[in-house]
Amino acid sequence: MCDSKSDNQPFLTDWSKRFSGDAIAVLKPKNTQEVAALVSLCNQNKISIVPQGGNTGLCGGATPISDYQSVVILTSRMNRIHEVNLENSTITLDSGVLLASAQETAKQSGKLFPLSLASEGSCTIGGNLSTNAGGVQVLRYGNMRDLTLGLEVVTPSGEIFNGLRGLRKDNTGYSLKDLYVGSEGTLGIITAATLKLFPLPRSKATALVALEDINASIQLIELINQHCNADLTAFEIISSKALSLVPIGNEKLAGLVNNKSYWTVLIELSSMEDEEKSYTQLESLLEKAFDVALINDAVLSKSLQQSKELWKVREGIPEAQFSLGTIIKHDISLPISALAEFVSSTEVKLKNFWPHLQTIIFGHIGDGNLHYNIAPLTPEFSTELESRRKDINQLVHDEVYKYSGSFSAEHGIGQLKRDELTQRKSSVELGLMKSIKIALDPNGIMNPGKVL
Repeated sequence: MCDSKSDNQPFLTDWSKRFSGDAIAVLKPKNTQEVAALVSLCNQNKISIVPQGGNTGLCGGATPISDYQSVVILTSRMNRIHEVNLENSTITLDSGVLLASAQETAKQSGKLFPLSLASEGSCTIGGNLSTNAGGVQVLRYGNMRDLTLGLEVVTPSGEIFNGLRGLRKDNTGYSLKDLYVGSEGTLGIITAATLKLFPLPRSKATALVALEDINASIQLIELINQHCNADLTAFEIISSKALSLVPIGNEKLAGLVNNKSYWTVLIELSSMEDEEKSYTQLESLLEKAFDVALINDAVLSKSLQQSKELWKVREGIPEAQFSLGTIIKHDISLPISALAEFVSSTEVKLKNFWPHLQTIIFGHIGDGNLHYNIAPLTPEFSTELESRRKDINQLVHDEVYKYSGSFSAEHGIGQLKRDELTQRKSSVELGLMKSIKIALDPNGIMNPGKVL
């Protein structure tokens, strides 16, 4: 247990440094039974609980709020991998296991756990579950809810719900696991999970291509689906502005950045074929795309190292954009058919609102998820941009809902988006959510001030 101010401080501020709070203590249980005992004690004494994993969230969902008498319960000591079941293709593990550790354990067993995030070296399985994390391979494998077969959860009363079943089919009443995934610790504390594993691909082929507009990227993904849908693992769109932020040593990649195209797409195919066949398949696909004028240029990886170089460019964007000054982030999703029109119309409205800004856009276009970020034209405009944050968020989210989208695709609600949730959800949806919260957490101790 940490109970001094200096010991507690790292756990009282979120990753973005936008949210901070206070806690009576930071508690570090080592197993589910200890979590249950702590939760039961807190419930009896009406002490609020803030569950926390790797503290890599972007919405303040794992950060305590000063208005409440709270403790933080860390899952970092709960890092045991219980079982890898090769016949059932499952892994059962504690919620405090790092995502990278889960990936490596699966790999050592000849399997793949496909969730892949920039923060995988520090985020935990519990945090991934609580926000229904997505990442770059959602297109093929789905998000965390799709990867989850069973959960173990400590309820707000301190009882243990043991649902660690590796069943693909189980129609025995309500799907409780689906209720807890994405609930951001407001309904209970996830302590363990049984997750799906997949065959480990024998090969990967990666390409970064330049194209004129988002419409071309949508046509490109349709072309890929026609010829090699089963092998398509990732399809990431990157605006030229976003791409130019990352230092690039590779001469071919540098040439692609200097290309007059406004957009690039990072494509990855993975399969059980050998490297040469995967490379040939992607090369043939790109030739078809050139023939119908969908792409202007391309860099195709010829080795695992070159593939890593291409991904390094994509993964470097979130950090690199801060060199521009204040960043206003938007984690949005839209129907794929509406992406091009949304980007075009929103850019115009933003520039009309305030001309000293620029958009930094990248994301998982294959599932309609964009990281639609706003930066100042130069760092000197950062303070003025910050003063317009609320109006810019309103403008962008109004456009998102105009095209039947969502203002939260994979980062969750937390504190950051809580108030807006009440504006965007219907009274029926909000009523159902509140009824669930009251039924499962009648004393309101679980992660108060988040989501609802």
